[in-house]
Order: sequence, then structure tokens, then C-alpha cells
Amino acid sequence: MAIPVRSAAAPRRLVPSIPPASSGHVRGLACFGTRTGPRGARGLSMVVADSTSRRAKQADGGDGVLGAPVLGGLGMEGLGDQLSVVMKFGGSSVSSAARMAEVAGLILTFPEERPVVVLSAMGKTTNNLLLAGEKAVGCGVIHVSEIEEWNMVKSLHIKTVDELGLPRSVIQDMLDELEQLLKGIAMMKELTPRTSDYLVSFGECMSTRIFSAYLNKIRVKARQVLLDIFLICTYDAFDIGFITTDEFGNADILEATYPAVAKRLHGDWIQDPAIPVVTGFLGKGWKSGAVTTLGRGGSDLTATTIGKALGLREIQVWKDVDGVLTCDPNIYPHAKTVPYLTFEEATELAYFGAQVLHPQSMRPAREGDIPVRVKNSYNPKAPGTLITRQRDMDKVVLTSIVLKSNVTMLDIVSTRMLGQYGFLARVFAIFEDLCISVDCVATSEVSVSVSLDPSKIWSRELIQQASELDHVVEELEKIAIVRLLQQRAIISLIGNVEQSSLILEKTGRVLRKSGVNVQMISQGASKVNMSLIVHDSDAKALVEALHQAFFEDDVLSQVEAENLLVG
Repeated sequence: MAIPVRSAAAPRRLVPSIPPASSGHVRGLACFGTRTGPRGARGLSMVVADSTSRRAKQADGGDGVLGAPVLGGLGMEGLGDQLSVVMKFGGSSVSSAARMAEVAGLILTFPEERPVVVLSAMGKTTNNLLLAGEKAVGCGVIHVSEIEEWNMVKSLHIKTVDELGLPRSVIQDMLDELEQLLKGIAMMKELTPRTSDYLVSFGECMSTRIFSAYLNKIRVKARQVLLDIFLICTYDAFDIGFITTDEFGNADILEATYPAVAKRLHGDWIQDPAIPVVTGFLGKGWKSGAVTTLGRGGSDLTATTIGKALGLREIQVWKDVDGVLTCDPNIYPHAKTVPYLTFEEATELAYFGAQVLHPQSMRPAREGDIPVRVKNSYNPKAPGTLITRQRDMDKVVLTSIVLKSNVTMLDIVSTRMLGQYGFLARVFAIFEDLCISVDCVATSEVSVSVSLDPSKIWSRELIQQASELDHVVEELEKIAIVRLLQQRAIISLIGNVEQSSLILEKTGRVLRKSGVNVQMISQGASKVNMSLIVHDSDAKALVEALHQAFFEDDVLSQVEAENLLVG
């Protein structure tokens, strides 16, 4: 007999349970469904399968399901007294049924661990949902079903549950609600940031439902823990308390999150040990109570937040590359894996464009002093990159080269007399009023040069970005002479603070040889990062030349040889 667990506001409703993998009964989460409650709030229904045993029996082999692994590892017998690690998997790692089965098998290869699993949306689902929402604004209600990106999302998830041998009811209610949401956007002819966050949240919610159901099908007891993202808190058992600012599209996690998450996950584990499967990327606005998102790559931040909240031994971030690399392999294919990083280096890398980590994700790990290990889910045997508070820097000159393209640069020269106070304050007050983020800054007595990053406003349309740039120039011209330079790139050299002179010496030789004109140089207070701004057309060739000079040249300059001998 199936027993539905529901909210007080929900109508009584049964969701078909997942058939057991074999004759052995499993007591645990069998299936999730959704409903639309008052004011469009999304609820959950959980069916708990009747069982004579609390523990899943270990199987001798697969059960015919796609990719079903041998369950000699992480059954309930392998679960200990405390959760031990976070294992976060990005969108490419769970992009298909085959990949989900691979990830499930990978988790089972660590029988000594008690993981918290954090998942992103499948593949390109987030991008497709955003595009579907934008198209819905102008397509009309009757044409929503024809939106290509919506059909791609729908077919991907249906195909995945079919290939994993799961009933479509696992996600059907969510797909129905998602289509209704797109029709609502089409009817209103508007896609607000708040609605956009709610729209993309379906991606993570569906991927975690599918993965949890699959883990149960292969008889690993799993509990899907949804972040508290609903307008009405439906089930306290799945509300782990991610509380954020109400900055839709790029929300910050508030301090109240840590004790709330610790209380929920630790308490649930003590009462009824199960593998928590958590939606990455999502939170709940502390004022609005609405769904918020943590910005691109926000699932990394979800993982490190959980790691700090629970004081876990390690945070594992599983990607589609062999760790943090010396440069983007799409720019230069001979990039090498960086075996060790400090939190400070990783933060600079992420902020200045490295796609491996979320820019804010290192802060919780650094505050909790919890190691972060970046691994490749496609190549689990690769050692990856270990990120810690300190590492041996004696022989380190340069760690990595990061390129950020499509950057806008502003040269701002004061029209007032030399030494006029308050000039910089007025300049940055304009940026603050227009909510425009500044990356690099170089100043003199009468001028300031800054770079602006369009990716910080990733949810805004290009037309809106262009309008904002015109507006900021118009405002700045009231107090200064302004020159707008577009199609620029920032090349950031992340390296050893003690070797900054050597980095400058080698970089200068590369620049002279390549004939590239540097338009601005900036070094932060941390001195871990040195940034060069060049024209976009020169950037990729310069990254390649710098990589060859720092990571591939066999012949060292006299200065470099002397430095290494001293080290």
C-alpha cells in the first residue's frame, strides 16, 4: 500500500510508485510528483513504498536497467554515523540517461563515504529554459507548444526516464506545470527576473527527481532534499533552509542558511539515514519567499555551503575536465592540470573567467577550512585538483592563465583641476546607481580606467546592455571626458606573489616578441593576480604564447634560473 505524504493545502493524491528492482522490498522514496496549489505554489507528493525492511538488500549484479551498477558498495550497510563529503555533479555529468547511470555507479564506488549529492540541471536545460521563456513572450499562447527549446527540454527528460526504466510520472506533473508557466508568460507578454528564476528552477528539480528515483530503483535508499524554494513550504522534510537575498538571477546566500541547513540535513540523517540529493543553484528570497538562483555555476556554491554547514571532511566538484587547468583547453589544447591550488588562487581564477568554479564558491570552503577537490566524472581515475588554504609555493611561478573576452573598457579623465577630491567617489557612485559591475581598475591623479564585464548581467538582453552602456557614458560625461573601448579582453595571470618580478619579466618578453599592445595593467591587493587588457583579436594568440613561455619552455631565462635556485 502506498502512503502519500502531502501538505495541508494539497488535495489527496496518489502518485504511481516505482516498481522495485527485484523481489526485495525497499522502504524509501519511490517517486515524486508536483501539483499547483494556491497562488501557483508548487508542492510535492512523496510516495513511500510499503516495506518489511528498512534497508535495501545488496544485489549481486544489475537488474537490466540502463547502466545499473553492481551494488556491492554503498547500500545502507555502508552508511555510517555522519555524512562525510559533498559530491556535486554539473550539467554535463548528468546530461543523459547514460550519464546519470554512470554517476550513480561512480557514487557507489566510494563505499566508505556518506555523501550529500548536489546536482545541476541536465545538459543545456537552463539555457534552453531561458530561451523558451524569451520566445514565449512574443509567440502567443497557442504557439507555446511549438517552441523548439521547450520541446528539447521535454523530450530530453522523457527520454531519460524511459531509458532508465522509470515511470514518466516522476516528472510528468512538473512538465505539465512548466508548459502552463510558459503559456502564462506568453499571455502576460513579459518575463520578469523573478519569473525567470522560477522558470529555470524546473531544470534542477527535474534532474534531482530523476536521479533520486533511479537510485531507489537500483535499491540504494535515497532521499531527495529540495531547497526551500516554494512560496508555500510544502514538506519540512525537504526544506533545508537555503536563504538568499532577493537579487533574482544572482542571489547571495545569507548567514542564516548555515545553521538551518546543518539542522535539517544532520537531523534527518540521525533520524533516518539516507543519501540526500540536493538541487544546486537554487534558494529562497528572504523577503519575497520566491525562488532565487545563485548565478551561473551556482551549484558549486550550493555544494560548498553544505560542506561548511555540516563541517564535512571534503567537498568534491565533479566536472567534465580533469581539474583546474593552466588555461582554457578550448583556447589552447595543450593545457595541463594544476594539481594543487589555494583558496585565494581558485577565487581569482573563478572571478576572472575560469569556467570550472563559481566565483563565490570558495568563500564557504575557505571559512570552514574544508578542502575542495575538482574531479572529472568522465575520467574518475584522474587525480584532479586539490584546493586548500595553503600549499607549497617554493617552485611555483605561474599557476594558470585566464581569458575573459567581450570586455568593455572606459577611460575617464577628470575635467577639473589636479588634485580635486571626490572624483573617484562620484565615478563609482554612478556605477553603483546603475548596478554595473567593475572588474579591473587603474588610476592616476586625474584619470581612472576601468573594465566592465557584460557576463555579470547575463540575464539581460543585449539591447538592454547597450542602452545601459550609453547611459553610464552619458552620466560620466557630466564630470569627466570619457572614452568607450569595446571588444577588449582581460588576460589574468594567477601566480606566486613572491615571483611577481619574474612574471613581469617573462610577460614583457612575450609581449615584445608578439607585438601586442597592452592597454591597461592591473594588480590587486592580493598580488596573486596580474591582469592585462588587450584587444579581443590579440587575446587568444597571446594566451597561447604566454602558456608556451611559462609552462612549456625548457630553456629558462637567467632571472628565472636564479629565482628557482634561491627557492
